[in-house]
Amino acid sequence: MAYYESVLVFRQDLTESQVKEKAAKFTDIIKELGGEVKSSEFWGLKNLAYVIRKNRKAHYVMLNIELPGSQITELERRSRIDEDVIRFLNVRVEELSTTPSVMMKKNTEEAE
Repeated sequence: MAYYESVLVFRQDLTESQVKEKAAKFTDIIKELGGEVKSSEFWGLKNLAYVIRKNRKAHYVMLNIELPGSQITELERRSRIDEDVIRFLNVRVEELSTTPSVMMKKNTEEAE
């Protein structure tokens, strides 16, 4: 089993609850493929550097997953099919981080 950090970028017109439902759907897909989601983070609605499919903003979700290397292509295929996902990135890592990501630390600092 390999470890991956997967970032999904969803359309701006979805509500926060719809984005969390979509993230849960991808969690189910990962379980179906024989993997496991170790942690997930909702980064919120952020500005994009450039317009993607008429979207100026997007909702970001990061999933730390453990998945067989042969199944990552199927996960990417299903990400491409979903019309609400405008971009995704799967990066293989040696080990998964147990601390909050930089984006989550930034959000908590802004809230304070």
